Amino acid sequence: MNKLRILLADDHTVVREGLRLLIESQPGMKVVGEAANGQEAVQRALALKPDVVVMDLSMPQLNGLQATARLKAELPGVKVVALTAHEDEVYLGQLCKAGAVGYVLKRSAGEELIAAISAVARGGVHFEAALAGKALARQVSQSPFRNEPPAADLSEREKEVLIKLAWGYTNKEIAGELSLSVKTVETYKVRIGEKLGLRSRTEMVQYALRQGWMDEARPVPPPTR
Repeated sequence: MNKLRILLADDHTVVREGLRLLIESQPGMKVVGEAANGQEAVQRALALKPDVVVMDLSMPQLNGLQATARLKAELPGVKVVALTAHEDEVYLGQLCKAGAVGYVLKRSAGEELIAAISAVARGGVHFEAALAGKALARQVSQSPFRNEPPAADLSEREKEVLIKLAWGYTNKEIAGELSLSVKTVETYKVRIGEKLGLRSRTEMVQYALRQGWMDEARPVPPPTR
């Protein structure tokens, strides 16, 4: 199985060393590079094309917010997990607009960062703490979405599938969680897209956030099968 390729961006060497030890203790993850400032983070990411960038927000030359925006413009497919001491809602909203899909506080346990990396790599989002999740939901809800189909158009099972898709579960993982076949999950996914006009997993994440379905604590990730 291919390992997740991760780039670390933090201006403190001791922090990067600790993060490397933590991440490389996971069997499915590998640190492929490090950067000591925002400019270097962008350059190293363009050269190495990692799956996930763990981005400190307080760095010289380019801060994490600026580096994230530039990186997403150059490499739209890369997933950025912000690592920060800040809990400010406005800052979180700016990060979301820049393209970050994960937000982990430096005071959190190492398991939180590992969970965030795993979630975003599967196509989901990970914003720890109820405050962060609610702030993101409010930020997304402020965008103009006219004539959006109501959530009532979905059956309860379709809603369950949509929420799990938004959290980054694979079709196989959803099938195992809900005792369905993978083909049935794929059928539900098509129906959800047709009913709500959602064309991608990102749009499903945004819809679930606007409905307030992701305000609660992040569910425990399903085991890898």
